[in-house]
Amino acid sequence: MAALTAPPGAAALSVRDLRKSYGSFEAVRGISFDVRAGEIFGLLGPNGAGKTSTIEILVGLRQATSGEVRIFGSDISRDSRAARSQLGIALQESDFFDHLQLREQLEYLGACYGMRPDAARLLGLVDLADRPRWRLKQLSGGQKQRFAIAAALVNDPQLVLLDEPSTGLDPAARRQLWELIRRLRADGRTILLSTHYMEEAEQLCDRVAIMDKGLIAAIDTPGALIDHLISTGFRRPVEVRQATLEDVFIHLTGHGFEDEGPAADAEAGHGRKTR
Repeated sequence: MAALTAPPGAAALSVRDLRKSYGSFEAVRGISFDVRAGEIFGLLGPNGAGKTSTIEILVGLRQATSGEVRIFGSDISRDSRAARSQLGIALQESDFFDHLQLREQLEYLGACYGMRPDAARLLGLVDLADRPRWRLKQLSGGQKQRFAIAAALVNDPQLVLLDEPSTGLDPAARRQLWELIRRLRADGRTILLSTHYMEEAEQLCDRVAIMDKGLIAAIDTPGALIDHLISTGFRRPVEVRQATLEDVFIHLTGHGFEDEGPAADAEAGHGRKTR
């Protein structure tokens, strides 16, 4: 099957008046947005905002009540195979086989697409090149998330959907994951990122859609959204605390970092190399 592509700035993903109801409850209430080819686009909102239902429709886990979704121009309801052939998916909870090695996992997933992926290359892309024979239970949380992204790339997709990828990660692992996401975009891929972390959206996304109660409240660049809020006269309240962590340090030690005295000079000298 020929790869589906779009020129930079064109729509890799187009959503029009998407709705999803569960009985009388409408989880997604007629949202529309485009994800441009080559950008990192964020769906930003709390749990219950409708992000999960939207994502499940995009990846084929649920059927929309109404509306239209196109991936590189192909309608997912009319030509699902063509539409999703260029979609890679890393969900918040991904199912893998506990008994398979990482290399074997990727080869199995590739076979599901009728492909023979280069497992070594994929593991290298996510900084797991030295662990092809490891199993999932041997990986840390950050490594598991990076492996999930490697699995999402087995069909060499142009559009990659990442659902809450940094949930539960420590700050160092989260920033390592962010760098991987930036590399994916630099490689020419389009990223749809679902997140409830404000800092993550601000750091990574070219544009964000702020979603709440099944609706999209605004779509723009993080900078433009912040500037618009400031233009309304908004100012964040400044909380002045009676003490700082530096005050605690001085109170406990009797000095600050800048006046550590002879002992610090001696320690620094001890650590210097001599020629």
